[in-house]
Amino acid sequence: MSRRYLFTSESVTEGHPDKICDQISDTILDTLLTQDPASRVAAEVVVNTGLVLITGEITTKANVNYVNIARKKIAEIGYIDADNGFSANSTSVIVALDEQSPDIAQGVNTAQETRQDSEELFDTIGAGDQGLMFGFACNETPELMPLPVSLAHRIARRLAAVRKTGDLPYLRPDGKTQVTVTYEDGRPVGIDTILISTQHTATIGNITDEAAVQAKIKQDLWTAVVEPVFGDLEIKPDQETRFLVNPTGKFVVGGPQGDSGLTGRKIIVDTYGGYSRHGGGAFSGKDPTKVDRSAAYAARYVAKNIVAAGLAEKCEVQLSYAIGVARPVSIFLDTFGTGTIDDDTLLELVKQNFELRPAGIIHTFNLRNLPSERGGRFYQDIAAYGHFGRNDLDLPWERTDKAEFLKQAASHAMSDAIAQALK
Repeated sequence: MSRRYLFTSESVTEGHPDKICDQISDTILDTLLTQDPASRVAAEVVVNTGLVLITGEITTKANVNYVNIARKKIAEIGYIDADNGFSANSTSVIVALDEQSPDIAQGVNTAQETRQDSEELFDTIGAGDQGLMFGFACNETPELMPLPVSLAHRIARRLAAVRKTGDLPYLRPDGKTQVTVTYEDGRPVGIDTILISTQHTATIGNITDEAAVQAKIKQDLWTAVVEPVFGDLEIKPDQETRFLVNPTGKFVVGGPQGDSGLTGRKIIVDTYGGYSRHGGGAFSGKDPTKVDRSAAYAARYVAKNIVAAGLAEKCEVQLSYAIGVARPVSIFLDTFGTGTIDDDTLLELVKQNFELRPAGIIHTFNLRNLPSERGGRFYQDIAAYGHFGRNDLDLPWERTDKAEFLKQAASHAMSDAIAQALK
């Protein structure tokens, strides 16, 4: 029997309070790793009206000005008007940092003379904490991401772009998007609802009436944001699609003046929009020894290469770790009945062909050195609009360089299984 259902995912703009925090945290990480790639960083940020608090645990040889880092990032996001109650120049920045706990550090410390790409090192350096991480991929979009979160990110990025270019100069940095996709038998077939909530000025030119202001915003967003987003897509909104804009009636007071923000509070936006499971660990502000971040990237890399190889239509991978232990405690793989070979065989291929020890992941993706190699910014550029499916950035965990090898390995495995069965 055919099944028809709806699935919804959301995104937020870079001016959302939580995303301000994520970006400041990751800008701190970029700055520290650029000067000292061995920095241990767990940077947390809180924002509220007129306030930024930078806290957490950091051990580094780098010498940085945390106040200047925060102010520069806030200005880049677009908070430069003191009338917003939060601006780069007038906001108070408080710094309260400790060093990393020695009890935690000993789990990932190793002798300096050990070669940084050696098997000895990979087996010596343990995970920076316990935890479980999920990676996911599916063939709903060219970037192998679920369609709802992909569309929500597209709209959020476009919303920020038309603000920054001045196409819609009355927009302000804070905003949220949400897309509900219609599915039929597990495949997306239509767009049910598009929701955009965007901060804006109280008036637009000579338009002062609230209802008229909202009507203007809605029309402009459809023309300047929604239509361009769907321009190259096969599935588009139609006459049945609901389009909701600022449902409360207005959105003038926003950003940290409208709501406090906190690093790591948008973990579903950062990943798969709720379409896949999540281990609960946030990414931003954490150096690569934290498996919450690095192992989640590795799990995505595994799942994406499996789907790119045509071995499954969708794939979810779970990894789990113990603090101070190098190899994963467990590896789980599920293709939801879409695999071309059985999941157990596929899991063995993963174990044989993917590096999943924390130090090996760091080396494979070059996670310590990417900030310095890319002009001092890497992690801050993925702190908004998702860490996965980012075709606008060259992310090592988004590459499908193992897909062809996996396809051949799977073919050999199936041939061996058939030969064994015929004996």
